[in-house]
Amino acid sequence: MPTLDDILENVGEFDRFQKQTFFVLCLLSAAFTPVYVGVVFFGFIPEHRCFSPGVAELSQRCGWRLEEQLNHTVPEWSGHGAGFSSRCRRYEVDWNATGVSCTDPLGSLVGNRSSVPLGPCRDGWVYDSLGTSLVTEFNLVCEDSWKLDLFQSSVNAGFFIGSINIGYIADRFGRRFCLLNTILANVVCGTLLVFVPTYLWIVILRFLQGLVSKGCWTAGYILVTEVVGPRYRRTVGILYQTAFSVGLLVFDAVAYAIPHWRWLQLTVTLPSCFFLLYYWCLPESPRWLISQGENDKAMKIVSDMAKKNRKKMPSHFEDIKLEEEDGGKQSPSLIDLVRTPQMRKNTFILMYNWFTSSVLYQGLIMHMGVAAGNVYLDFLYSALVEFPAAFIIIVTIDRVGRRYPWAAANLVAGAACLVTALIPEDIHWLKVIAACIGRMGITMAFEMVCFVNTELYPTYIRYVKT
Repeated sequence: MPTLDDILENVGEFDRFQKQTFFVLCLLSAAFTPVYVGVVFFGFIPEHRCFSPGVAELSQRCGWRLEEQLNHTVPEWSGHGAGFSSRCRRYEVDWNATGVSCTDPLGSLVGNRSSVPLGPCRDGWVYDSLGTSLVTEFNLVCEDSWKLDLFQSSVNAGFFIGSINIGYIADRFGRRFCLLNTILANVVCGTLLVFVPTYLWIVILRFLQGLVSKGCWTAGYILVTEVVGPRYRRTVGILYQTAFSVGLLVFDAVAYAIPHWRWLQLTVTLPSCFFLLYYWCLPESPRWLISQGENDKAMKIVSDMAKKNRKKMPSHFEDIKLEEEDGGKQSPSLIDLVRTPQMRKNTFILMYNWFTSSVLYQGLIMHMGVAAGNVYLDFLYSALVEFPAAFIIIVTIDRVGRRYPWAAANLVAGAACLVTALIPEDIHWLKVIAACIGRMGITMAFEMVCFVNTELYPTYIRYVKT
């Protein structure tokens, strides 16, 4: 009895049908970018200082330039990049008092500048930014800066829980079913984020978005690798992840053009509505159908594939079987991941690599968001290095295998991040270079753990593990 791979050799392993599926799923991969790294722009932290009543009037009366105003009225001000006191404390004086000197206002109020009491920013903050972000709208600075971390932690918690629950749904009910439902949920949550007025609801919706969006991206990855022949599976998987890198560049450009976070959120969410049209143009995975014992439906998709590819399916290919099993419906279970000693070894190694790659990859992205340089340029540089990372994988894995490039990528990423932490803040260009090298290394590791996962596990539990 022929396998699906045998039939694909005759009807096309990567022809028009697979290329169309690959293209529409790459759009989905690129659209995942704002969810995964959106905090860099949604939560951008501009330079800020306490708002002090009366300072604006005094500055106007004295004719101060902005730098003079800051030197006179902001504690420990020494230009941009000032410390905690400059951003989170203010002088406890009455700037509206009569007789305030324009040359030494603090001296005329209290006599000794060093003895001026400092207090919290009771009247809010002034932000040096033309746009808006979560930080400027909800004042997520100083004592409330942890709330920005909570915003990103909520989406990561969604990724973690969704990877388990939605992974089971995809293996139980199909890749296409999972994909369409998570697209719908992601569009709804992303749109509601634009209009909710409170920080609490933003965190809740961000969690729900994380709950479905990672599962949506992974469903696309599994589907695109299951409709092509074995010769193209690795390349297609890597290029699908490269589409995410393209999404980084597009997101950076859109964020630069739209510096207001709610409008930016709406702009990156609305195009996802078109993904609902995939209901009519995206097939179910024939491999998954075979694993569920639904050979008739799988053969219908294969016939459509042959017709689209303008190939004629040989008449003796009347039935197909699952490559890994002799037949029968397979039900996914987490126990399957640790059922045999070899499976347990694979599972624990991949889990560890998933964890370290995710933490390091997102940490490097966050570093670009808080570095002292231009956030848009730094984000662009770090995104560009992902393309040579994909190229290196494609040209090496079939020549030297998986383990050596994988180990080298992790080693380079770890060493580069260690060097980044040791470089002084005032040598910003060197920190960016080191961080970009680390980004390239961890991108290689991340992309490799994805396709190695699909190679080590059978179809019916492939998503549960991913």
